[in-house]
Amino acid sequence: MPIYKDFKTIPQMFQIITRDFGRGKERPVLKHKIKDQWVGITYDELYRDTENFSLGLAALGIKRNDKIAIIAENRPEWVYADMAILSLGAVDVPLYPISIAETIEFILNNSEAVGVIVSNKFQLNKVLKIRNNCRNLRFVIVMNANEKEKDVFSFQDIQTKGLEFKRDHPNFFEESCRLSQENELCTIIYTSGTTGEPKGVMLSHKNIVSNIKAAHEILDIGETDVFLSFLPLCHIFERMGGYYTAFSCGATTAYAESIEKIASNMEEIHPTILTAVPRLFERMYSKIKRNVESQPANKQKIFNWAIELGKEYQIARKSGRPIPIFLSLKHKLADKLVFQKLREKTGGRLRFFISGGAALARELGLFFESAGILIIEGFGLTESSPVISANRLNDYKFGTVGKPMPGVEIKIAQDGEILAYGPNIMQGYYRNKKETEETIKNGWLHTGDIGVFDAEGFLIITDRKKHLFKTSGGKYIAPTPIENMFLASKYIDQFILIGDRRMFLSALIVPDFEALKEYADAHRIQYSSEDDLVNLKQIYELLDKELEQFQKKLANFERVRKFAILDKPFTIESGELTPSLKIKRKVVEERYKELIEGMYKGLEG
Repeated sequence: MPIYKDFKTIPQMFQIITRDFGRGKERPVLKHKIKDQWVGITYDELYRDTENFSLGLAALGIKRNDKIAIIAENRPEWVYADMAILSLGAVDVPLYPISIAETIEFILNNSEAVGVIVSNKFQLNKVLKIRNNCRNLRFVIVMNANEKEKDVFSFQDIQTKGLEFKRDHPNFFEESCRLSQENELCTIIYTSGTTGEPKGVMLSHKNIVSNIKAAHEILDIGETDVFLSFLPLCHIFERMGGYYTAFSCGATTAYAESIEKIASNMEEIHPTILTAVPRLFERMYSKIKRNVESQPANKQKIFNWAIELGKEYQIARKSGRPIPIFLSLKHKLADKLVFQKLREKTGGRLRFFISGGAALARELGLFFESAGILIIEGFGLTESSPVISANRLNDYKFGTVGKPMPGVEIKIAQDGEILAYGPNIMQGYYRNKKETEETIKNGWLHTGDIGVFDAEGFLIITDRKKHLFKTSGGKYIAPTPIENMFLASKYIDQFILIGDRRMFLSALIVPDFEALKEYADAHRIQYSSEDDLVNLKQIYELLDKELEQFQKKLANFERVRKFAILDKPFTIESGELTPSLKIKRKVVEERYKELIEGMYKGLEG
């Protein structure tokens, strides 16, 4: 499998890959669904549409270092826009499609964006609402259709302008790509802003390209691979891992219709690699467990036997010694009866998942590995383009985020904070010298995460520095490992630990409503709605027993003594989750302040 290492910038990569895999070849680089049919886009089509769009932007007067924002869901036009902007030496500023008008206004002004490309009328309306407040904004481009507004163009309008521009400047696009330099600014990505205003992370071509090449050094990815993309392309994890890394070796990327349709899309596309966040695996695990528990007792017994055998087999396989014949025969039977069916649910060709964005529970990794579904977990930040460390295909350990990426140095500060140094570390925060100086000291990125190296050199993340609790009894507690432990319960969908400066730990629990309904129906518990269900004494007792079972191994001060059950999940739309599905602790604690205080009333002080 060829890995292309002779490019230093994204435009150079674009020229090399489209040349080597194009020229009349029909193999698709991208796939997306149109009217329930998967449609492929070839390298030649990608090159043509990108060139036309890029030259159209040049016709609008876009020059090197101009900033252009992109607000769109994952789709081919996102790639055309990205490559077109970067090929002109301009800088793109990607925003989450769920961004509200006020956030868009702040980012457009802070980044000094001269244009914005949006996917549809819904996104356009948000921009039109704040357009007059954006001092640098000159034009808006809509991917879907033509809008009769002043200085609003359709995607096609711009491509038509590009064709006209090309008649007088036939070599402009190629020459512009060649002009790109590795230390030039490539993109400004605004952090989701769990606290305060969003900060614009400045990443150069070198920052991102170094991470692409490092990914190829540790993962065997090539032109026969098929990626299924569902994480937002505006997030650097998906952009570097599921887009640039796939593109840089001639792999095909298919865009999932939505997170809700991931399961059916996997069975249709048969991906070999999928980048994801732990939430996906938690959902898959819950669904599998529910399905198994609805089966007759003998089938449940076979499933549980197979999973335990799979774990035993994987330990033997990784030991380096020959696998005992009897274990190998039993594993073949387990594979036929159970594992094969589980793998078929991922499309049947999956080589591995790549997990990032949040901590993956060790138990989840072991469970899927037992069925022959490997999850490779890594760690990083937007500020590090993003990957700092990762497990390898033949050198991994669940419960860790692997070893440093090639070319990246990691050290642990005296207070336990993880520091990183390397070619992937950002140039700084855009127009924010104070925050830059606080985050990068002597070239070392201060990640804000607490961690340790184990005896074999694997990095273990304990928690976010700012998330560490200190109980009123003076004990320090890292909430994330405890939360992940409880998420293994089939009755728990989301879980947030409360306890900073408190006498004891409590929790807010969002239950898995499907699992609760099945339990209530099986035990003939009457309820009329989900709201009714969470208020039932039997449901509280069920979750109380679950918690007791899970926290047996915890120290007394780490145990949850009280909890409240919520009647609706945390969502991005409600502002309780970041776009990368992390819970915003401050927002949740403020929103449920009365409920939390009620759990401690009369018990503290």
